[in-house]
Amino acid sequence: MKIAFVGKGGSGKTTLSSLFIRHLAATGAPVLAVDADINQHLGAALGLEEAEAAALPAMGDRLPLIKDYLRGTNPRISSAETMIKTTPPGEGSRLLRVCENNPVYEACARPVELDGAAARLMVTGPFTEADLGVACYHSKTGAVELCLNHLVDGRGEYVVVDMTAGSDSFASGMFTRFDMTFLVAEPTRKGVSVYRQYKEYARDFGVVLKVVGNKVQGQDDIDFLRAEVGEDLLVTVGHSDWVRAMEKGRPPRFELLEDANHRALQALRTAAEATYDVRDWDRYTRQMVHFHLKNAQSWGNARTGEDLASQVDPGFVLRESLDGSEVSAPQPA
Repeated sequence: MKIAFVGKGGSGKTTLSSLFIRHLAATGAPVLAVDADINQHLGAALGLEEAEAAALPAMGDRLPLIKDYLRGTNPRISSAETMIKTTPPGEGSRLLRVCENNPVYEACARPVELDGAAARLMVTGPFTEADLGVACYHSKTGAVELCLNHLVDGRGEYVVVDMTAGSDSFASGMFTRFDMTFLVAEPTRKGVSVYRQYKEYARDFGVVLKVVGNKVQGQDDIDFLRAEVGEDLLVTVGHSDWVRAMEKGRPPRFELLEDANHRALQALRTAAEATYDVRDWDRYTRQMVHFHLKNAQSWGNARTGEDLASQVDPGFVLRESLDGSEVSAPQPA
């Protein structure tokens, strides 16, 4: 399952995504966690010391390696340099699996120990001094989008992405790469305004969106959220002494998280797993191609000097039955 956490800045989406990652890992599920937020805090939320989090390898800095590996022997891609963030896989491409070792994970992922369990963590990396004034953050999150385009995940495997705040997620096609999107909303007008904007932008793309009410203090807050978001409200989360200790760098063992919050995390998992049997690989691939063609026409062709529409393999559909090595033959549409 590919799961995104979104919401306005300060809503608590990084905290909730880290709790969800801990919840999955505690049950023995394989988890690939990705910090794709401009504010890189997921590592710290998972218990890394500041120096450890700062030392995590940035995916954005390893984009040439990622492109070279994923390209494989795909004859439609003339060189790794002509791959852009939306380049779709095709015959000869290398695909990624959650449960495998490969050069991309070796370069970009690091294991994070979580009370005896573990998850793989990848980060886009922060802005550097060289980026300021000359680059947007999507030059870094493009590495995440490219990996998601080439990733094949199965039942019981989880990719959890802490997305950049607000509606900035719509600056790329990455918002369509998920089976479930959890929008974290505080019970305020500002909190639900991001929900309305996200819902509006995503409505034509089949995005499955559920709201997690955070910082809820009582029934009045629940009633407010229910009135504003209706049946999209999945669960609510209130004050947590466990989270407060975690934010001070002294997290208790995860099993000591409040029972109500354990139940909320299980509700998130149940909702995400319900989308597995109805996932549509054909639509997933069509949307991938749609955004690639838009990006190619908008800037990619001029940037690379090639017609990047030729990178699209018309007979290829990304699906779970494909293995993680080079794809040897196109799949029927």
